[in-house]
Amino acid sequence: MCGIVGLFLKDQSLYNQLGNLLSQMLLTMSDRGPDSAGVAVYGEPSNTKSKITVQSNNYLCDFELLKNLLKQELGENINIDCKDSHAVIRADNAHLKDIQELMNNHIPNLRIMSTGASVEIYKETGLPSAVIERFSIDKMIGSHGIGHTRMATESAVTTLGAHPFSTAPDQCLVHNGSLSNHNNLRRNLTRDGIKIETENDSEIAAAYLTNKMSSGATLGKALEDSLNDLDGFFTFVVGTKQGFGVLRDPIACKPAVMAETDQYVAFGSEYRALVDLPKIAAAKVWEPEPATVYFWTH
Repeated sequence: MCGIVGLFLKDQSLYNQLGNLLSQMLLTMSDRGPDSAGVAVYGEPSNTKSKITVQSNNYLCDFELLKNLLKQELGENINIDCKDSHAVIRADNAHLKDIQELMNNHIPNLRIMSTGASVEIYKETGLPSAVIERFSIDKMIGSHGIGHTRMATESAVTTLGAHPFSTAPDQCLVHNGSLSNHNNLRRNLTRDGIKIETENDSEIAAAYLTNKMSSGATLGKALEDSLNDLDGFFTFVVGTKQGFGVLRDPIACKPAVMAETDQYVAFGSEYRALVDLPKIAAAKVWEPEPATVYFWTH
């Protein structure tokens, strides 16, 4: 009974409000998932710089160590923005691999939440209100974002087990439902070199899409293929640097509703997640069809 939200802004004048609008949507879905919550926010992408969002349970020590390590090894051109248990590292694309290797070798407690030119992911155990307050999500600026509040059914309640899951740069997924063949898929994906960090079936869905796209499939084709390859019931919302996509399984037993105006496209597990959006009364509102891929891009 998890809750999902997504917001894709067509109107650039609303970019400053993305964090606030997305936060209100997720807060409304709090009763659908009391265990953990998270958001992915897509800001202005850069062609020359990358962002790495990391998390630590011992963040006061680990982030100070991280700052000193990167300054010592890579010089001054590294920016680290610390937000409670998360930090966003901004650096030239050429440094991305070096930074990841330094963290793996010297600060193994750091967990990478996301990488990419645009996305930042923040997730922790607890209700959306706590996550929003800890990371000032309501003040974030961007073009689109997705969020999730979780009621755990398949795996432990941990930070890594929270959504969104990111298994490739600027790509992430939130899921409501349950996959029955995730163990077989996990073995196949691991064999193909995809890194899997949790026992959560939703991470397998994200990794499945990553694997398909790394072989040349578009996101739309990967989502279409998932209808044949993923067993179970699901509603997915997938974020990319360009936009977001929605897919429900052929049975579509998990609730979902969408709204579109000339300013935005919005997704919620229930209509009440959308009621405070601008001009919602004039929006086209519909229930997404089963086994149908929806996608919007900038």
